[in-house]
Amino acid sequence: MIKEIEYFLNGKINEECGVFGVFNVEDAAQLTYYGLHSLQHRGQEGAGIASCDGERIIREKGEGLVTEVFNSDKMARLPGNMSIGHVRYSTTGGGGIENVQPILVRSHTGDFVIAHNGNIVNAKELKMQLEAMGSIFHTTSDSEIIGHLIQREVGDFQEKILKALPKLEGAFSFLIMNRDSLYVIRDKNGFRPLSMGKLDNGFVFSSESSAFEIVGAEYIRGLKPGEVLRVSKDKMLSKQYTDCTQDKMCAMEYIYFSRPDSSINGLNVHTSRRKCGGILAKESPVEADIVIGVPDSSLSSAMGYSDVSGLPYELGLVKNRYVGRTFIKPNQHQRERGVKMKLSAMEAVVRGKRIVLVDDSIVRGTTSKHIIQLLKDAGAKEVHMRIASSPIISPCFYGVDTSTYNELISTKLNPKELGEFIGADSLEFLSHNGMIEGLGENICTACFTGNYPTSMFSLLENLKK
Repeated sequence: MIKEIEYFLNGKINEECGVFGVFNVEDAAQLTYYGLHSLQHRGQEGAGIASCDGERIIREKGEGLVTEVFNSDKMARLPGNMSIGHVRYSTTGGGGIENVQPILVRSHTGDFVIAHNGNIVNAKELKMQLEAMGSIFHTTSDSEIIGHLIQREVGDFQEKILKALPKLEGAFSFLIMNRDSLYVIRDKNGFRPLSMGKLDNGFVFSSESSAFEIVGAEYIRGLKPGEVLRVSKDKMLSKQYTDCTQDKMCAMEYIYFSRPDSSINGLNVHTSRRKCGGILAKESPVEADIVIGVPDSSLSSAMGYSDVSGLPYELGLVKNRYVGRTFIKPNQHQRERGVKMKLSAMEAVVRGKRIVLVDDSIVRGTTSKHIIQLLKDAGAKEVHMRIASSPIISPCFYGVDTSTYNELISTKLNPKELGEFIGADSLEFLSHNGMIEGLGENICTACFTGNYPTSMFSLLENLKK
């Protein structure tokens, strides 16, 4: 229910989750708590932390925000100098406490826990195969599959992991912890970010580098596509689970998901968004008085548009950060009021003005329509919408909550028709070439082009039926 409500109020695509891990640092679970707090934007449905004192693995988890799930009593039950944590937004498997991670796997060779960011594309086929061999699943999350695969392999724990990973297709950044080691894993396509930092005599790992600052860690590097990093008391060992790798970071990490103070593959997110906004201004100029951005992820792009166009950048929309989690299922009237509660137009800024409204993307168009109406109700003379990415025309299967064509409005309307639908005086998108210029070539743009870096044929045919 919460997911459905948030999806409407956001009108945006949502990322599956964020992971954070700590090795060889005193009170590791507390640091993991702080790290998850800084990754809260990546998932709000649930949070979990597992820690190890060298003998036992203890896990605490719950539905809600990090601050809602954890209190001093729960944190006191998480001793040890090794820990992993997870914040969740479900794209596969749905909600429910059983799907909140880390997932605990009981094994006769030793228990272990898993935290996963991404989406396993061949999860259905793998689950059927595993169930046919006798595996019993306790969740509906695709993340549980890796646990069963590991258990069924032979060899020591590291060998089991290295044998299991090639069977997975899709996007995954894993943190896997047993009693003596932490394994940090990134899929062969590098769809999702995963970074390593140094803290005193230990290490921290995070979906975003911005989380390092809050715990006082120093950024070292991002994990390479296909890398399996084992961190133990005596050493750190890096291996590749496959030689067939490519760097295809999800473009939406730069455009929308990541915090502006994060860096991905050496590129600062704020800087990349600002550059895209500048390119957008060159490609799609318009006569106007001011530029405003839709909070928060579009503010950097709006600044870039202002830089190049010479139009003043203004704060025309104010975001209420405490709306969205407590709504009952809304009817149309409540939905419209919900958008008004989440965003407010500053009448003193927008009245009588011709506005360039910059946003990062359009998924369904409903929120764009309401924002434009908010601005016009506040007295805006004209609203020209500019989108700092290309039209989203294809579903994502790599951990983003856009899994059907039907929910993507750009598959139904061309930009002119879409502009009329949302009530904009004009609407223009950043070109694909402009997006590549701003973000670089080593990105996955499947949702903008329909060209997937992995085999998608069976899934696509089912979606089109």
